[in-house]
Amino acid sequence: MNDAPHTLRERTILYVRDNVTLNRQPTIWFFALLIGLAVAHAAIGFRELILIVQWLAFRTYSEELFPQLQQLPWWQVLLLPALGGVFIGLFLQNVMKRQRMQGVADVIEARTLHGGRIDIKTALLNALGTSASLGVGASAGREGPVVHLGAAIASEIGHRLGYSGVVTRTLLGCGVAAAVSASFNAPLAGVLFALEVVLGHYALRAFGPIVISSVAAAVTSRIYLGEFPAFIVPVDTLTSYWEMPAFAILGVLCGLVAMIFMRAIMYTDDLASQIECPLWLRPAIGGLILGMIGIVFPQVLGVGYGATDAALNEQFGFVLLISLIVFKTAATAITLASRFGGGVFSPSLYLGAMTGGAFGILAAQLFPDQATSHGAYALVGMGAVSAAVLGAPISTTLIVFELTGEWKLSLAVLVAVSIATVLTQSQLGKSFFHWQLERRGLYVREGAHAYILKMLKVRDIMEGLPESGVTTDPSAPHLTADMTLDEALKLFESADVDEVLVYSNASSDSPIGTATHKDALKAFNRALIERNVEEHR
Repeated sequence: MNDAPHTLRERTILYVRDNVTLNRQPTIWFFALLIGLAVAHAAIGFRELILIVQWLAFRTYSEELFPQLQQLPWWQVLLLPALGGVFIGLFLQNVMKRQRMQGVADVIEARTLHGGRIDIKTALLNALGTSASLGVGASAGREGPVVHLGAAIASEIGHRLGYSGVVTRTLLGCGVAAAVSASFNAPLAGVLFALEVVLGHYALRAFGPIVISSVAAAVTSRIYLGEFPAFIVPVDTLTSYWEMPAFAILGVLCGLVAMIFMRAIMYTDDLASQIECPLWLRPAIGGLILGMIGIVFPQVLGVGYGATDAALNEQFGFVLLISLIVFKTAATAITLASRFGGGVFSPSLYLGAMTGGAFGILAAQLFPDQATSHGAYALVGMGAVSAAVLGAPISTTLIVFELTGEWKLSLAVLVAVSIATVLTQSQLGKSFFHWQLERRGLYVREGAHAYILKMLKVRDIMEGLPESGVTTDPSAPHLTADMTLDEALKLFESADVDEVLVYSNASSDSPIGTATHKDALKAFNRALIERNVEEHR
C-alpha cells in the first residue's frame, strides 16, 4: 500500500517537517519574519478594536479618554462601565473556558508546561473580551493581552508546521517580541522582553529569529501608525549630576509604590474570590465602582496613555498627581479582581509617571536652581515602577527610552530602575507575573528543576504492561497517568519501591503500564540537560 502524500499541502508540510531543523536557521528566520508581520497586524487590529468599542461607549476615537469623560454627564460615566461589565460577565461565563481573561503569565505557563502551545481560538476570544473591557473604561493595560495574542499566533504557526520543543519556544518568543514591538513602537525592548521575561534566557540561537520578528513588527507598525514615539517629553538633559541622589530616592519611592500596587491587586483579588457572587455579575459590580471613581477622577479610566502623557508634560499639579496614584491603584486592582481583561504594563507606567511627577515638583521647590523639570522625574519614575512590577529591568529601561525618544536621562533611569527593582525583589521576592503563576502552583523563578518536576507526567515515563501480565493489589502503591513527575518521585521514596503499576485514573481497576524509579530519574535528568542546552546555545 502506498502511503505517500498526494496533495501539495501534505507534501509541503512533510518537507518542512523533515528538512527544517535547528541547523537550518534561515528557514526559521523566514517564519520569524512571517510571525512579525502577522502579529503586527493583529496588534494594530486589537488597538483599533479598543477604540471602536470606546467610540460606541463614550463617543471618542482618541486614546486620550479622560478629556471626553470630563464632558459627559456624570451618570453616563457612572453607568457605562457597569453596563459594559454585564457584557463581559456574560462573555466570561458562556464563552471563555477558564472564565477569566489571559495575559503574559499564561504565555510563560505555556512556555514552561505546554511546550509553547497556546490555543489560537482562546486567544482570539481573549482579545475580543479584553478589547471590550478596555473600551468601556476598565483601568488596565492593553500590552499583556497583545503579548498573549502574538504568542498564540506564533504558537499556531509552529504547530501547523509540525514544530515542537526548542523551536516552538523560540517562535513563541518571536510572537512576544513582535507584540511588544508593535504595541510600543519599541523593537529593542521587544527583543529583550521576550528573552528576559518569557523565555528566561539569552541563547544566541533564539536571538536571531526574535530580532527579525521584532523588527518586522516595528516596521509594519510604523507604516500604519507613523514613526513618532508614544510620548513626547520636553526634556533637554540633566541640570546637574548632583541630582543623582534625588533620583536614587525616587527609585526607593517607586519601589514602594510598586509593592503597594502589587499588594493591592493581591489583596483585592483574594477578597473578591471570597465573596459569593455570580460570575456574570462580578464585572458589572466592579464597573459600577470604577464609574464612581471616574466621576471624580476620569483620568484613571481606560488604558491611561492620555493621563500619562499629561504627567510627562507637567500638566497635573501635586495634589492631583498624589490622588491619581491612590485611585489608579484602586481602580486597577478592582478591574482585575472583577475579571475585566487587561494587563499591568500601562498602569505601572502610569503610576511611575505620577510618582515621578509629584517627586519632581517637591525637588523643584527644595532646589529650584539644580532640579530638572518634573517631567523628567516623571519619565524616570515611569521606568522604575514598571521595572519593579514586571521584574524586567533591562527591557523596561529600553521601553522607556523608545517610548519617549529621550536617551539623555539614561543614567538617572538606570539608577532608579535598579534601586526600585532590587527593593521590590528583596521584599516580595517575585514579580507580578510570578505571583500570578505561583497562585496556580507554578514556581518558575525557582529554576528549571522546579517546573520540570511539574511539567513531566507519569505517562511520559511509563512502560507498557509485560506480556506475561501482572498481579494487581489495590492496596499496593501505584500511580495514575496524569500525576506529575514530582508526585511520582515522592511516592517512590516514601514507599521505598523501585517499580509500580500505572492506572489511567484514580477510579480505574485495570493498570495500563508500569513506571520505575530509575526511568523517572532518567527523564528528569534528560529534561534538565535539554533545557540547559537550549539556554546556552
